[in-house]
Amino acid sequence: MLRILTLAGSLAFGAVLALPGQHSGRLVKVYGDLATADRVAIVVPGADTTVATFEASTKRPGGAARALLAEAAKVGHGERLAVIAWLGYDAPPTWSLGAITDTAAVEGAKALRRTVMELHARTSAPIALLCHSYGSVVCAKAGTDLPVADMALFGSPGIGAPSDGAPSDGAPSDHHLSDASYRPPSNHRVSGPTPSVTRVWAGVGGSDWIRFVPKVKLGPLGFGADALSPGYGARVFEVGPGGHSDYFTPGTPSLRNLTLIALGRPGDVTAAAPA
Repeated sequence: MLRILTLAGSLAFGAVLALPGQHSGRLVKVYGDLATADRVAIVVPGADTTVATFEASTKRPGGAARALLAEAAKVGHGERLAVIAWLGYDAPPTWSLGAITDTAAVEGAKALRRTVMELHARTSAPIALLCHSYGSVVCAKAGTDLPVADMALFGSPGIGAPSDGAPSDGAPSDHHLSDASYRPPSNHRVSGPTPSVTRVWAGVGGSDWIRFVPKVKLGPLGFGADALSPGYGARVFEVGPGGHSDYFTPGTPSLRNLTLIALGRPGDVTAAAPA
C-alpha cells in the first residue's frame, strides 16, 4: 500500500489511495504532501465509519484530517503536516456484536502495522497515530513497539490488559519500542536514528457516553483496561465537554491538543485537570 502512499506526495490534496485487494468498504486518503512533510498523522476512525460518510463532517476521518490541517495552520510554527485518513479495516457498525468484540480490530491492527512500517521505511517524518473509539482498540492491538513518535487514544472503549504492551505499575508514558524484527529496505530514507520511545496519550470528552462503558473483558466481549487509568500510564490530555464524535470539532481543546500531538509539541499539550 505504501508504494501508493509514496506516490501521494505528487498527487493533489485529498488524493484517494486504493488499497490492493481492498474491500469496497475501505478507503485511505492523504491530505497534504507526504513527500515534503515534517510530520505525519494517521487518523484511525472507529465504528460506523464507511466510504459513503468518509468526508461527511469532522466526525468522520476525511473531515477530521481537514480540521487537523486547518488547526495546524493556526497553532503551528511552520511545520509541514500531512494527514492520512485511514479506513484500512472493516469498521463494525456501532450497534452490532462486532463493535463489542475485537475481531475487526485484530485484522485492522495487522493492516495498520503494515502501513506504519512501510511509511516509516520511506519517510524521515515522525508519525503520530490519532485513534478514536474502536480505532483505539485497533491501535492498541497494533502495539506500542511500532516506530511512531506519538499514539493518542481517545473516546476509547478499552485497550486490553496492561500486559498487552503498556506499563502496569504507573511507569512513565513513554513506551519503549522494540525494532529487533524490523529491517528497513535498501531504499530506506530515514536520515536519523529509529525512534526509541512512543509517547502515549489518552483523553475522553466530558459528555462522551463511552466513559460509562465498563472497561472489562468477559470472554470475547469487551476490551479490558481503560487507557485513562493510572496503571496504563498514558499522558491524559484536556478534551473539553464534547461528546463521542466531537474530538475534531474546530475551537475545541481536543482538536488543539490532537494537533499539537501531531506536530510533535508535547510541552504545549494541555493536561486534563485532576479528576
